[in-house]
Amino acid sequence: MKRMILAALLVPLSAMALTGEEAIRKSQAAFLYPGKDFKARVLMKLINQDGQERVRELMMLRKNIGEAGGEQKYFMVFFQPNDVKDMSFMTYKYPAKDDDRWMFIPAVNMVKRIAAQDKRSSFVGSDFTYEDVSGRDIEDDTHAVEREEKVGGRDCTVVKSTPKAGDADFGSKLTWVDKANFLPLKEEQFDRKGARYKEFTADEVVEVKGFPTVVRRTMKNLQTGHRTEVGYSKVDYDLGIEDSLFSERFLRQPPRKWVE
Repeated sequence: MKRMILAALLVPLSAMALTGEEAIRKSQAAFLYPGKDFKARVLMKLINQDGQERVRELMMLRKNIGEAGGEQKYFMVFFQPNDVKDMSFMTYKYPAKDDDRWMFIPAVNMVKRIAAQDKRSSFVGSDFTYEDVSGRDIEDDTHAVEREEKVGGRDCTVVKSTPKAGDADFGSKLTWVDKANFLPLKEEQFDRKGARYKEFTADEVVEVKGFPTVVRRTMKNLQTGHRTEVGYSKVDYDLGIEDSLFSERFLRQPPRKWVE
Protein backbone atom coordinates (compact mmCIF):
# COMPACT_ATOMS: atom_id res chain seq x y z
CA MET A 1 0.00 0.00 0.00
CA LYS A 2 2.84 2.39 0.90
CA ARG A 3 4.49 1.70 -2.44
CA MET A 4 1.24 2.49 -4.28
CA ILE A 5 0.85 5.79 -2.43
CA LEU A 6 4.49 6.71 -3.09
CA ALA A 7 4.12 5.85 -6.79
CA ALA A 8 1.05 8.07 -7.03
CA LEU A 9 2.90 10.97 -5.43
CA LEU A 10 5.74 10.62 -7.92
CA VAL A 11 3.46 10.88 -10.99
CA PRO A 12 4.19 14.23 -12.70
CA LEU A 13 1.33 16.73 -12.70
CA SER A 14 1.29 16.77 -16.51
CA ALA A 15 0.41 13.07 -16.52
CA MET A 16 -2.46 13.36 -14.06
CA ALA A 17 -5.98 13.24 -15.47
CA LEU A 18 -7.60 16.63 -15.90
CA THR A 19 -11.23 17.46 -15.40
CA GLY A 20 -13.14 18.69 -18.43
CA GLU A 21 -13.03 22.29 -17.22
CA GLU A 22 -9.29 22.10 -16.50
CA ALA A 23 -8.60 20.72 -19.98
CA ILE A 24 -10.63 23.48 -21.66
CA ARG A 25 -9.02 26.16 -19.48
CA LYS A 26 -5.53 24.92 -20.45
CA SER A 27 -6.63 24.68 -24.08
CA GLN A 28 -7.80 28.29 -24.18
CA ALA A 29 -4.57 29.42 -22.51
CA ALA A 30 -2.48 27.60 -25.14
CA PHE A 31 -4.63 28.63 -28.12
CA LEU A 32 -5.75 32.17 -27.31
CA TYR A 33 -3.30 33.56 -24.72
CA PRO A 34 0.33 32.63 -25.57
CA GLY A 35 2.78 35.51 -25.11
CA LYS A 36 1.99 38.96 -23.76
CA ASP A 37 0.91 40.04 -27.24
CA PHE A 38 0.66 38.60 -30.75
CA LYS A 39 0.70 39.67 -34.40
CA ALA A 40 0.00 37.76 -37.62
CA ARG A 41 -0.95 38.28 -41.25
CA VAL A 42 -4.09 36.26 -41.89
CA LEU A 43 -5.35 34.88 -45.20
CA MET A 44 -8.91 33.53 -45.15
CA LYS A 45 -10.36 31.52 -48.03
CA LEU A 46 -14.15 31.21 -48.06
CA ILE A 47 -14.97 28.17 -50.19
CA ASN A 48 -18.47 27.06 -51.17
CA GLN A 49 -19.57 23.50 -51.90
CA ASP A 50 -18.77 23.99 -55.61
CA GLY A 51 -15.18 24.97 -54.84
CA GLN A 52 -15.60 28.67 -55.62
CA GLU A 53 -13.35 30.87 -53.46
CA ARG A 54 -13.54 34.32 -51.94
CA VAL A 55 -10.53 35.72 -50.11
CA ARG A 56 -10.16 37.89 -47.01
CA GLU A 57 -6.73 39.21 -46.00
CA LEU A 58 -6.08 41.03 -42.75
CA MET A 59 -3.59 41.81 -40.01
CA MET A 60 -4.49 40.60 -36.51
CA LEU A 61 -3.05 42.00 -33.30
CA ARG A 62 -3.83 40.81 -29.79
CA LYS A 63 -2.76 41.94 -26.33
CA ASN A 64 -3.34 40.20 -23.02
CA ILE A 65 -4.38 42.28 -20.04
CA GLY A 66 -3.21 40.21 -17.08
CA GLU A 67 -2.97 36.43 -16.90
CA ALA A 68 -4.31 33.73 -19.21
CA GLY A 69 -8.08 33.59 -19.00
CA GLY A 70 -8.31 37.31 -18.24
CA GLU A 71 -9.08 40.34 -20.37
CA GLN A 72 -7.72 40.72 -23.89
CA LYS A 73 -7.82 43.29 -26.65
CA TYR A 74 -7.95 42.44 -30.37
CA PHE A 75 -7.35 44.73 -33.34
CA MET A 76 -7.77 43.72 -36.99
CA VAL A 77 -7.29 45.61 -40.23
CA PHE A 78 -8.50 44.27 -43.59
CA PHE A 79 -6.55 44.57 -46.86
CA GLN A 80 -8.72 42.70 -49.35
CA PRO A 81 -11.12 42.29 -51.08
CA ASN A 82 -12.09 45.83 -52.03
CA ASP A 83 -15.45 45.70 -50.25
CA VAL A 84 -13.69 45.33 -46.87
CA LYS A 85 -10.39 47.11 -47.65
CA ASP A 86 -9.33 49.44 -44.80
CA MET A 87 -12.15 48.18 -42.60
CA SER A 88 -10.94 47.63 -39.03
CA PHE A 89 -12.34 45.66 -36.12
CA MET A 90 -11.65 45.86 -32.38
CA THR A 91 -12.70 43.67 -29.45
CA TYR A 92 -12.34 44.11 -25.71
CA LYS A 93 -12.72 40.61 -24.36
CA TYR A 94 -13.83 40.18 -20.73
CA PRO A 95 -14.11 37.04 -18.62
CA ALA A 96 -17.64 36.21 -17.46
CA LYS A 97 -19.39 39.11 -19.23
CA ASP A 98 -20.21 40.24 -22.76
CA ASP A 99 -17.33 41.53 -24.86
CA ASP A 100 -17.25 45.01 -26.36
CA ARG A 101 -16.84 45.09 -30.16
CA TRP A 102 -16.45 47.91 -32.66
CA MET A 103 -16.04 48.03 -36.43
CA PHE A 104 -14.87 50.94 -38.58
CA ILE A 105 -16.63 51.08 -41.96
CA PRO A 106 -14.60 53.33 -44.27
CA ALA A 107 -17.30 53.60 -46.96
CA VAL A 108 -19.43 55.68 -44.58
CA ASN A 109 -16.57 56.84 -42.31
CA MET A 110 -18.35 55.42 -39.27
CA VAL A 111 -17.39 53.40 -36.20
CA LYS A 112 -20.19 50.95 -35.44
CA ARG A 113 -20.69 49.22 -32.10
CA ILE A 114 -21.48 45.52 -32.59
CA ALA A 115 -24.26 44.27 -30.34
CA ALA A 116 -23.28 41.71 -27.70
CA GLN A 117 -25.91 39.26 -28.97
CA ASP A 118 -24.11 39.17 -32.33
CA LYS A 119 -21.21 37.14 -30.89
CA ARG A 120 -22.45 33.99 -32.65
CA SER A 121 -22.87 35.81 -35.98
CA SER A 122 -20.58 35.12 -38.92
CA PHE A 123 -17.25 36.92 -38.82
CA VAL A 124 -16.99 38.85 -42.14
CA GLY A 125 -18.93 36.18 -44.02
CA SER A 126 -16.74 33.27 -42.89
CA ASP A 127 -17.69 30.04 -41.13
CA PHE A 128 -16.08 31.41 -37.96
CA THR A 129 -18.20 33.44 -35.56
CA TYR A 130 -17.00 36.46 -33.57
CA GLU A 131 -16.96 34.11 -30.57
CA ASP A 132 -14.80 31.59 -32.46
CA VAL A 133 -12.22 34.32 -33.07
CA SER A 134 -11.84 35.58 -29.50
CA GLY A 135 -13.10 32.53 -27.55
CA ARG A 136 -16.18 31.56 -25.58
CA ASP A 137 -16.37 32.13 -21.83
CA ILE A 138 -15.53 28.86 -20.06
CA GLU A 139 -18.16 29.53 -17.40
CA ASP A 140 -20.93 29.62 -20.02
CA ASP A 141 -20.73 25.82 -20.44
CA THR A 142 -20.34 22.66 -18.42
CA HIS A 143 -17.35 20.53 -19.45
CA ALA A 144 -16.94 16.78 -19.06
CA VAL A 145 -14.22 14.41 -20.25
CA GLU A 146 -15.74 11.94 -22.72
CA ARG A 147 -12.74 9.78 -23.66
CA GLU A 148 -9.15 9.78 -24.86
CA GLU A 149 -8.42 9.51 -28.58
CA LYS A 150 -5.68 10.17 -31.12
CA VAL A 151 -5.83 12.92 -33.76
CA GLY A 152 -3.09 12.86 -36.38
CA GLY A 153 -1.05 10.59 -34.14
CA ARG A 154 -1.37 12.96 -31.16
CA ASP A 155 -2.88 11.80 -27.86
CA CYS A 156 -5.92 13.90 -27.04
CA THR A 157 -8.46 14.36 -24.27
CA VAL A 158 -11.95 14.67 -25.73
CA VAL A 159 -14.12 17.11 -23.78
CA LYS A 160 -17.86 17.63 -24.22
CA SER A 161 -19.06 21.18 -23.54
CA THR A 162 -22.77 21.92 -23.05
CA PRO A 163 -24.21 25.45 -22.74
CA LYS A 164 -25.69 26.24 -19.33
CA ALA A 165 -28.24 28.64 -20.81
CA GLY A 166 -30.55 28.29 -23.80
CA ASP A 167 -29.27 31.34 -25.69
CA ALA A 168 -26.45 29.48 -27.48
CA ASP A 169 -27.01 28.50 -31.10
CA PHE A 170 -25.44 25.06 -30.56
CA GLY A 171 -26.52 22.17 -28.38
CA SER A 172 -23.06 20.87 -27.47
CA LYS A 173 -19.53 20.55 -28.81
CA LEU A 174 -16.63 18.15 -28.55
CA THR A 175 -13.04 19.40 -28.32
CA TRP A 176 -9.96 17.24 -28.90
CA VAL A 177 -7.28 18.76 -26.61
CA ASP A 178 -3.67 17.74 -27.31
CA LYS A 179 -2.36 16.16 -24.10
CA ALA A 180 1.18 17.43 -24.76
CA ASN A 181 0.66 21.11 -25.62
CA PHE A 182 -3.08 21.54 -24.86
CA LEU A 183 -3.92 23.03 -28.27
CA PRO A 184 -7.39 22.19 -29.61
CA LEU A 185 -6.66 19.96 -32.60
CA LYS A 186 -10.29 19.39 -33.53
CA GLU A 187 -13.75 20.56 -32.53
CA GLU A 188 -17.19 19.34 -33.54
CA GLN A 189 -20.27 21.45 -32.89
CA PHE A 190 -23.74 19.91 -32.71
CA ASP A 191 -27.06 21.64 -33.20
CA ARG A 192 -29.86 21.43 -30.64
CA LYS A 193 -31.19 18.27 -32.30
CA GLY A 194 -27.81 16.56 -31.84
CA ALA A 195 -26.72 16.68 -35.50
CA ARG A 196 -23.14 17.68 -36.33
CA TYR A 197 -23.11 21.02 -38.12
CA LYS A 198 -19.63 22.56 -37.76
CA GLU A 199 -16.12 21.11 -37.58
CA PHE A 200 -12.87 22.89 -36.73
CA THR A 201 -9.46 21.35 -37.44
CA ALA A 202 -5.95 22.56 -36.63
CA ASP A 203 -4.19 21.64 -39.87
CA GLU A 204 -0.62 22.77 -39.09
CA VAL A 205 1.16 23.56 -35.83
CA VAL A 206 4.60 25.20 -35.63
CA GLU A 207 6.62 26.59 -32.75
CA VAL A 208 7.19 30.36 -32.64
CA LYS A 209 9.36 31.77 -29.86
CA GLY A 210 8.69 28.59 -27.89
CA PHE A 211 4.89 28.76 -28.31
CA PRO A 212 3.15 25.94 -30.24
CA THR A 213 1.00 27.88 -32.73
CA VAL A 214 -1.78 26.77 -35.09
CA VAL A 215 -0.83 28.46 -38.37
CA ARG A 216 -3.34 26.66 -40.60
CA ARG A 217 -6.91 25.95 -39.52
CA THR A 218 -10.24 25.12 -41.15
CA MET A 219 -13.86 25.59 -40.12
CA LYS A 220 -16.44 23.58 -42.09
CA ASN A 221 -20.20 23.92 -42.11
CA LEU A 222 -21.17 20.27 -42.49
CA GLN A 223 -24.76 21.08 -43.37
CA THR A 224 -24.10 23.54 -46.23
CA GLY A 225 -20.76 22.24 -47.49
CA HIS A 226 -19.18 25.68 -47.07
CA ARG A 227 -15.78 25.96 -45.40
CA THR A 228 -13.23 28.60 -44.38
CA GLU A 229 -9.50 27.89 -44.59
CA VAL A 230 -7.21 30.21 -42.63
CA GLY A 231 -3.45 30.59 -42.91
CA TYR A 232 -1.23 32.66 -40.59
CA SER A 233 2.10 34.15 -41.72
CA LYS A 234 4.58 36.63 -40.19
CA VAL A 235 3.55 35.27 -36.78
CA ASP A 236 5.29 36.87 -33.79
CA TYR A 237 4.86 37.26 -30.05
CA ASP A 238 5.92 39.70 -27.30
CA LEU A 239 6.33 42.73 -29.55
CA GLY A 240 5.47 45.39 -27.00
CA ILE A 241 2.17 46.47 -28.58
CA GLU A 242 1.02 49.69 -26.91
CA ASP A 243 -2.31 49.69 -25.11
CA SER A 244 -3.15 52.99 -26.84
CA LEU A 245 -3.48 51.11 -30.16
CA PHE A 246 -6.84 49.72 -29.06
CA SER A 247 -8.84 52.93 -29.45
CA GLU A 248 -11.46 54.42 -31.76
CA ARG A 249 -8.85 56.88 -33.04
CA PHE A 250 -6.68 54.09 -34.44
CA LEU A 251 -9.67 52.17 -35.73
CA ARG A 252 -10.07 55.03 -38.19
CA GLN A 253 -6.36 55.36 -38.96
CA PRO A 254 -4.26 52.35 -37.81
CA PRO A 255 -0.54 53.06 -37.20
CA ARG A 256 1.49 51.78 -40.14
CA LYS A 257 4.16 50.10 -38.01
CA TRP A 258 1.62 47.57 -36.72
CA VAL A 259 -0.37 46.84 -39.84
CA GLU A 260 2.28 46.48 -42.55
